[in-house]
Amino acid sequence: MKTILLAFLGFLIFSMVPVNAQTVKTLKQVLELKIPGEGGANGASIAWHPVLKKYYAAMAGNIIFPLGVFDAAGKCLSPEEQVTLFDIRGLWYYPKLKTIQMNGYNEFGWAEYQLDTKGFPTEIKELYTGINQPTENSAGSFSPKENVIYFLNEEGNLDAYDYGTAEFLETKDMHLGSDKNSDYSDNDDVLEDYNTTTAVYTGIPKAEIGILNVTDKQIELYNVGTGYLTQRLKLPETAPVANWLNFGYANSIYWLFDKETRIWKGYK
Repeated sequence: MKTILLAFLGFLIFSMVPVNAQTVKTLKQVLELKIPGEGGANGASIAWHPVLKKYYAAMAGNIIFPLGVFDAAGKCLSPEEQVTLFDIRGLWYYPKLKTIQMNGYNEFGWAEYQLDTKGFPTEIKELYTGINQPTENSAGSFSPKENVIYFLNEEGNLDAYDYGTAEFLETKDMHLGSDKNSDYSDNDDVLEDYNTTTAVYTGIPKAEIGILNVTDKQIELYNVGTGYLTQRLKLPETAPVANWLNFGYANSIYWLFDKETRIWKGYK
């Protein structure tokens, strides 16, 4: 009888403790993309073309900085003289036109690559000019489900811009570092722990938005509807992390740019 009573009390105590809603996973490096040539100190972003089976990895800062085009195994296919043609910040694949698009620095606006038969960019097609983003260095991420471009703003929240018009739609509150069982504190208290330019769109249900925590060396996934943290993806100690840019998501892989070796490192 005592055993039954103790077991019941143990169950009762356990059931009263709030269950942490987060899933924790440890990522491993699975791929590397070595940027050819010279020029630029920061990786802008990275995109995957599912039809051509190619990665596009861009340096930020100038229209003559390198752009690497790689196959699925990470082999560089583009010539060393291939450049971005655009001062890129965010980079994404647009499925309706089967091409690679981007947003740029400050007033560069949004644009689209014209690709040759090998899949190498030859020209830029302007989509929208002007500052269609929260800050000059904001890196956009495309959500095909909602047809919006998401940007992380200066308050650590998510700004949504309409893809068809480039107009601002709404701000979604993000509770950085907090799941639905946490006591939420203002983002101003925690922003210094995060990459402040980039929020990636994963498309994972209830974990659609990825934000890089540089202090804890982890990628945090948030429910885009509630703004709460649902998954923590722990990075290896050797993973390069940066307070701005140098972070992306493509082909179900999380990417971090190593500024010393000029290599995009992919984790999954």
